[in-house]
Amino acid sequence: MAEMPRTFTASAEVRLAAPEPVMLRLCARFREFGDVTVDGACSRIETGFGVAGLEACKGCLRISAQGRDEVALAYVKLALAEHLLSLEIGDRPEIVWQGDGAAGSLLPYFREMRVVRAADITPRMRRITLAGRDLERFASGGLHVRLLLPRNRDVPPAWPTMGADGRPCWPDAPERPDIRIYTIRAIDVSRGEIDIDFVMHEGDDMPGARFAAEARPGDVIGMTGPGGGSAAAADWYLLAGDETALPAIGRILEGLPRQAKAVVRIEVADEGERQDLRSVADVDLQWLFRNGAPAGTTEALAEAIRTVALPRDGRSIFVWTGCEHACFRRTRKYLREECGLARDEHLVVAYWRRGYSGDAARKEES
Repeated sequence: MAEMPRTFTASAEVRLAAPEPVMLRLCARFREFGDVTVDGACSRIETGFGVAGLEACKGCLRISAQGRDEVALAYVKLALAEHLLSLEIGDRPEIVWQGDGAAGSLLPYFREMRVVRAADITPRMRRITLAGRDLERFASGGLHVRLLLPRNRDVPPAWPTMGADGRPCWPDAPERPDIRIYTIRAIDVSRGEIDIDFVMHEGDDMPGARFAAEARPGDVIGMTGPGGGSAAAADWYLLAGDETALPAIGRILEGLPRQAKAVVRIEVADEGERQDLRSVADVDLQWLFRNGAPAGTTEALAEAIRTVALPRDGRSIFVWTGCEHACFRRTRKYLREECGLARDEHLVVAYWRRGYSGDAARKEES
């Protein structure tokens, strides 16, 4: 008899003065990312990573988490903790998970990577090839990774460990690395290599661009992931974004089947930033050039998206967009309210936010 696959589980009891309203607020948060059912004082959240169960009891919220492997479980625990702790509910609740996933261990979704090659793709885009072990799981489950960039290459890096609440426990500054989200442009599991394309922004608070400019073979960085959604299976696609989304668009195009139709609109600085994007699908590609205007200050991408007619002939469709925060808000509203697209027919992501750095681009997205 074949052995049944193991399910990884954990649970926690979180003391709260009003657990049921908190449970309902958590469920409202997760409706954006998964399927949520509520039955009185109990609820269930199903995501692509795993399942969470919530039960509002007297004075506490009981939480259970399940995942198909230790990484999936870690993501479920992390998501629950992050959303719960971000709610304004008075005193900060304490979360201590019991079960699989020991506190103090290295994150199961972490890998240490070494630079093996660096090359300029365009005047403002640089490709860094990184090598590491056991990269198979990074070939699916999301396009994006978090890169952990040591601030001093002459000091041995310090990496995060699993916290008792399921969130990473980070080393103190100055050992704590800078963290930025990037797209895996290409992955070769057999060689243990991935390619990351960096937009070479100018400015002081640009650790990703600084790392890419200075990277040399042997440099060590950390990587966690993968995460972030990709394009769902469909007959017809609209793929749109600026240069920060260009690596993701390129990777999505390479994975489309021959029978698919893809309309692609990409905004870049100028003609010199065009890239050769390959796909066996039927592709309608247009480049939009700012020609001197600062990134994030034009309406070109948002307007280009509005001019694309979505098919209404019974074909399944999917719209994927990555862009600056203001464009993200306009585009998502247009697709949902004017086009009437369902949640599983589109994914619009704020890759960055003018005037902000790091994860601040993703704040206030609801």
